[in-house]
Amino acid sequence: MPASIYDLPDWPKFHWNYEALANRLSAVRHKQGRLIGRMQALGFPLREEAVLKTLTEDVLKSSEIEGEILDKDQVRSSIARRLGIDAGALPPADRNVEGVVEMMLDATQRFDQPLNVARLFGWHGALFPTGRSGLSKIKVAQWRDEESGPMRVVSGAYGREQVHYDAPAAHRLDNEMQDFLNWFNLEDKLDPVIKAALAHLWFVTIHPFDDGNGRIARAIADMLLARSDDSPQRFYSMSAQIRLERNAYYDMLEATQKGDLDITRWLEWFLACLDRAFDRAEAVLSNVFRKAEFWKAHAAAPLNDRQRDILNRLLDGFEGKLNSSRWAKIEKCSADTALRDINELVARGILARDEGGGRSTSYSLAEIKADG
Repeated sequence: MPASIYDLPDWPKFHWNYEALANRLSAVRHKQGRLIGRMQALGFPLREEAVLKTLTEDVLKSSEIEGEILDKDQVRSSIARRLGIDAGALPPADRNVEGVVEMMLDATQRFDQPLNVARLFGWHGALFPTGRSGLSKIKVAQWRDEESGPMRVVSGAYGREQVHYDAPAAHRLDNEMQDFLNWFNLEDKLDPVIKAALAHLWFVTIHPFDDGNGRIARAIADMLLARSDDSPQRFYSMSAQIRLERNAYYDMLEATQKGDLDITRWLEWFLACLDRAFDRAEAVLSNVFRKAEFWKAHAAAPLNDRQRDILNRLLDGFEGKLNSSRWAKIEKCSADTALRDINELVARGILARDEGGGRSTSYSLAEIKADG
């Protein structure tokens, strides 16, 4: 058998066992419809908050899969500004963050538009605004060529690399991508969830760019999942779930790319991963409700902008311990001002001192007491 799936005589005529997928696809579609129905029933402010949280996580986790860590506040700020959502005082985003957000929003907000070479090149240019990936100069907004040698997916230390995948030779890319785009834009009866899984696999197998192929493959899948939702509003994150299952994701890709054109196992994995993404979305929904309940309970509290900002950060999942020095650093105020802000919130029962105390006393949100 050829070493890679694209060398098979019938490439790219993928096929799969419909009967083996029918029950799983039906269950996923049912859960998808139920989640979207619940989200659409939310009031506008809560729905906006859920969308902002989901898109922020999607951008962060898709980059994390490739080992790139983005600043959460910058991502949230960029998304909020582009969607016209009031997210409070957040820092401006650098151009790398803006580029990733631009690609993801173009894919999901304009999900009903055709995908073509110009659009893909635009996404790639947005991902690499400096023309570099790390310290390496790469070809941007164009297919890779033969200059840099074979395109390989590798892992391990330098000199002891393990080759997981060799991509098609560069001279094949024009034809390969034209076949892919013709199929992508074809109006067919294929379920868009299945099409999302197939498009993801097909694009990342072609690997047409010097870098960014994984992130673009996931944006393409998100674009088709938005079509399956028939909505630009995102309430679940496939990328966040893939990040949790990154090892299994890479193992399944490698096995599929070295197998045959029966991709039933890949589709089964994708559907199962998507099913778990819907379950994670329920946690996002719970957090949105918790945040709304919190602000309802403290609607009359006389809070300044610094206090509101920190409380929102805590509600959104503050990383690490909150103490007076971190408060002062985040809010760019004096240590005395930070401590005064904190003491006011403790006195009102909004913040509580964590156990331990001492010189580095930390604080957490107090539990909201139920009415009555």
